[in-house]
Amino acid sequence: MLTISVTSIAATEDPSSTADVSPRILRLMTRRRVIESIDGNVLPMRNAMLFRRKGQFWLDILRPGRYMCVLMFWGLMTLLFMTLLAKFALLNTLHDLNLDRSEFITARSVEISIRTNKLITEGDNIIISEYKETPLPLKLTLPDIWTKPNADLYYKCVQRSSKDIISGEPTNGYILVHSNGGLNQMKIGISDMVAIAKVMNATLVLPSLDHNSFWTDPSDFKDIFDWKHFVEYLEEDISVVDHLPPAYASIKPLQRAPVSYSKASYYSNQMSSLMKKHKVINFTHTDSRLANNGLPNPIQRLRCRAMYEALKFTDEILELADKLITRLRDDDKPFIALHLRYEKDMLAFTGCSHNLSKAEDEELRQLRRSVRHWKEKHINGEERRRQGVCPMTPREVAVFLEAIGFPSDTKIYIVAGNIYGQDGVKALQDKYPNIYTHSNLATEDELSPFNNRQNKLAAVDYTVALESDVFVFTYDGNMAKAVQGHRKYEGFRKTIIPDKKNFVKLIDRMDKGLISWEEFSMKVKILHANRTGGAVLRKPGKVVKSEESFYANPYPGCICEK
Repeated sequence: MLTISVTSIAATEDPSSTADVSPRILRLMTRRRVIESIDGNVLPMRNAMLFRRKGQFWLDILRPGRYMCVLMFWGLMTLLFMTLLAKFALLNTLHDLNLDRSEFITARSVEISIRTNKLITEGDNIIISEYKETPLPLKLTLPDIWTKPNADLYYKCVQRSSKDIISGEPTNGYILVHSNGGLNQMKIGISDMVAIAKVMNATLVLPSLDHNSFWTDPSDFKDIFDWKHFVEYLEEDISVVDHLPPAYASIKPLQRAPVSYSKASYYSNQMSSLMKKHKVINFTHTDSRLANNGLPNPIQRLRCRAMYEALKFTDEILELADKLITRLRDDDKPFIALHLRYEKDMLAFTGCSHNLSKAEDEELRQLRRSVRHWKEKHINGEERRRQGVCPMTPREVAVFLEAIGFPSDTKIYIVAGNIYGQDGVKALQDKYPNIYTHSNLATEDELSPFNNRQNKLAAVDYTVALESDVFVFTYDGNMAKAVQGHRKYEGFRKTIIPDKKNFVKLIDRMDKGLISWEEFSMKVKILHANRTGGAVLRKPGKVVKSEESFYANPYPGCICEK
């Protein structure tokens, strides 16, 4: 049986022993109680006074005028915090629900594109069919085929700073320029020469144009470009003259082909030393003479000012281009500018002859052998096509545009020369009958000043392509680079960039009956959802020749974020 005795500690001790204990300690000793168990262990027992004190504490807390104000204050602060948190959560939800349609679809398309592109490129077998599209509400199923990428966050940044303006110091010498190639190759080269003249502190003589290229166009600089505007626009950057001054006219120019893809230091050191010695240098080649990346910002901005602002076409060219654009938009409907580079010279150069006859293939081979500066003579055209480096055929373009979603009544303006092959553009025209060129859209009288002037006609086509609602190119040549870069510079106008390597795999599988049209079309849409000419940073590459061209994408350099 458990016996419990509760006693006062003071009572069990000799009363005389408490005489030396202070009253405070004695009160504590008399208040402490213990409980003794059967085995003699002693445990403390809470005093009833403690419970009374705790009760008194809560009464004090709730007593008006003391702690109640503090509690109410912190309670209101907590309530306010929770209200603000709920408000922001609600606003974010409403914002998500009211996203702009195109922005929603773009973000979604990018996500799908990232997932499916990985599947498409896994070996030769396309297994993208394993991906199942999640149905969306009807109004969000597909983006508008004419909608341009969002450019609200970007702006042109090509202004020159005060320290970049020439100060009138004597020139180190004169640069003569012989531009080589077609119109757009020469245009890109001249823009580089402007920047090089700046680096070398040299005076640029108005460039001469190539008259011996495939087109043998006799037009010169003043026939194609507004030369007075060119000189005046660049007057704060470099000095440009019409011809060598008399004091230098008798000097024999030093002939040089600058090293391709060179940095600014190459021209400020090596080339400048030669100029100071010889006074006049003739650059015999202008194509790709400056690196795409790694140049000072003022030089990059100058390249853009030269390319997109200074090199303005003559009024004659711009007036004809404006007439063609007006006729294309006479019913207020948008149109496509198509750079269908399925031309004889390009097919011979690349060795691509898909869908051509044996006789046509042999004709291309003979042309390739006859041009000395084309290094490659024996080319496997089918392998090139699988690598995605061949121009698309007219039939491939028709299938591509239909798969993207362009209706058959879409107007297409072809910015290229004569399409090669006995069938020509027939395969495209069968699907899209509204095919136009400068030849069938302009009158004979309007075209008469342009007879045998292919570079002038190319300038007309360039202007139409720049102003088109959508630009599509089938080969990544100089015109494709120049136009798409200019369209980005002008606010990221829509440019569809075909993924030819994966597209040819898809169309070949469809032709073999391995996938249906519906499946093919869906995959083409997904594959190109994020290939519309939007703001994608140009990145340096391991090999300079394979880098993205500065003129195809002047961001960064001439386009900045707000």
